Amino acid sequence: MSATTSPGAAAAPRRGRPGYDRAQVLAIAVELFNEQGYDATSVADVATRLGLTKSALYHHFDSKEQLLALAVDEALSGLEGVLELPDARRGSASERLAAVLHGAVGVLVQRLPYVTLLLRVRGNSDVERAALERRRAFDHRVTDLVEEAQREGLVRDDLDGAVATRLVFGMVNSIVEWYRPGGSVDADRLAHDIVAVALDGMRTR
Repeated sequence: MSATTSPGAAAAPRRGRPGYDRAQVLAIAVELFNEQGYDATSVADVATRLGLTKSALYHHFDSKEQLLALAVDEALSGLEGVLELPDARRGSASERLAAVLHGAVGVLVQRLPYVTLLLRVRGNSDVERAALERRRAFDHRVTDLVEEAQREGLVRDDLDGAVATRLVFGMVNSIVEWYRPGGSVDADRLAHDIVAVALDGMRTR
């Protein structure tokens, strides 16, 4: 899935009462999970928010766990897709790293509720543990890119690559706490500023 694929686009919409498709049901469930916490939210809560019966909700999804699995996959697929973008696969390691960071900010902005939910996952179930493993694999690939840039002499070699990756994505992930779509902060400028702050601090002088 590319970084611009919309929620639920991989599956054909299934219509149910009163006219919600899977993507709409998932989006509202994610909204509720973020408001109340996943563990504190029941299937009945989701059905009530939608104005459906539980049986009508089960027309779309088998369980609350399936909702969570699809929601975190929406975020993770976007992040993983960033690594396959053309600008993330050509040029120097520093240029590719900049493209990955820019793309990651774009995913976060475009899929804000889904990334917010992903960042709150703590490994309390098989679904959550699988999501955390995918997050770690993504971090490892970015760390490899940082270390490649260090070997090329483009990033300071006095930095630990894994620590630098965690620090940079700590900054990226903090966006979920304050960014609001449609607000005064332009999404493209936000991505530019984060890349500039991150890489200017890591580049060799």
